[in-house]
Amino acid sequence: MGRHDAIRTPAFNGPAGWSVILPPVPPRARLEGQAGCDIAIVGGGFAGLSAARRLHQIDPGLRVVILEAARISEGGTGRNSGFMIDLPHELTSGDYAGAGDSHDQQLTRLNRLAIAFAAGIVEEFAIPEGYFQRAGKINGAASDAGVAANESYARHLRDLGEAHERLDARAMREITGSAYYRDGLYTPGTVMIQPAGYVQGLAAGIERGGVTIHENSAALRIEGTGQGWTVATAGGTLSAERLILANNGHLESFGFKRGQLMHIMLNACMTEELDPTALHALGGRECWGITPADPMGTTVRRIGPAQGGNRIVIRQGGYYRPGMQTSKADLDRLVGQMRRKFDARFPMLKAVRFQYSWSGHLCLARNNVSVMRELEPGLYAACVDNGLGTTRSTLTGIGAAELACGRESEVTRFFAAEAEPARLPPHPFDTIGANAYLRWKEWQTRLE
Repeated sequence: MGRHDAIRTPAFNGPAGWSVILPPVPPRARLEGQAGCDIAIVGGGFAGLSAARRLHQIDPGLRVVILEAARISEGGTGRNSGFMIDLPHELTSGDYAGAGDSHDQQLTRLNRLAIAFAAGIVEEFAIPEGYFQRAGKINGAASDAGVAANESYARHLRDLGEAHERLDARAMREITGSAYYRDGLYTPGTVMIQPAGYVQGLAAGIERGGVTIHENSAALRIEGTGQGWTVATAGGTLSAERLILANNGHLESFGFKRGQLMHIMLNACMTEELDPTALHALGGRECWGITPADPMGTTVRRIGPAQGGNRIVIRQGGYYRPGMQTSKADLDRLVGQMRRKFDARFPMLKAVRFQYSWSGHLCLARNNVSVMRELEPGLYAACVDNGLGTTRSTLTGIGAAELACGRESEVTRFFAAEAEPARLPPHPFDTIGANAYLRWKEWQTRLE
């Protein structure tokens, strides 16, 4: 049980778009002075909040405290695309297929467990139904390579016995209003969430149950003691019998899994609200989401008033940053790319401006594993979501809570069976190689 000092804390460019389109939430207090609890959680995103929820399901008497570096829903949780996906969705593959039929069947079952867990939260905590829409998703294809990827993934789904539907260009236009897509692969199990609204509702619900949440309280140091763990922030110190790190790639900031985690920055734009003229010109349905047939392409999503207004969100443009930092220059470059991609898909909306743009952080392992395990006695991780921040982080949060309480389940057994994250090439070869690969894939998937 050692001391681990953070070499960095989370930093972001641009506002968390999903959060700023919702009514403001009063700020929570920073951690000040000395405090204690049974279990402390570092990170107030999907993993940390899900861990707190699961802890109180197991033992309502536990004193649980969450330390969030920013505001709830303004970190990574307010910067993802809001797809809660049930099926295999491996971003390091060419068509999302995973490691094999039996592994993918198990993972699908666990993903659906996470979705059911979230659905229970929505019901119990009276989160607006519009924040949790069972709309399914579409893998959209605009090129021969994209169509081939959809065909490959459809074969995989047939082997798994999973429901899916191929969509032709006409059907894609009827759904999206866009004539851009040649082909689509629809799967019904994905839930389209308003990620900021969902986590705000979850946070409020667990607070009513007794969980304490401190915002703007980045963990600067964790240290094992004979009685448990202490977490130091700029304003105070929190002592706990057990500690869960639910901070995704910032696990590495404390010295864990160094040289094993890939930090990819993605960027997104959200339009202003579409007025009646723009809505008429666009047509299509009110709520849909498209992931690219090739995982390295462009994600597009349309939302309606139930999730924050009639808007379109577009996400694209990855680059590797081992320091987990983004810059305004990076964001500006990619906003221009996303504008061109948006106009190609929606030429009838060229007068519609982007109201918000932001950067976000993905943490991947080369071999697509997460880090959900006991790192040191009484110290647990719910980290490395592999770009699946809604579903995978919910699962790792559930698993870490169960480990911390000495529980065994299908979730804990699944992650216990995973290998360690594969090692990366030494720096700077990791950065050179990763960014060269990402730029090549960006060009290769430019139509997707």
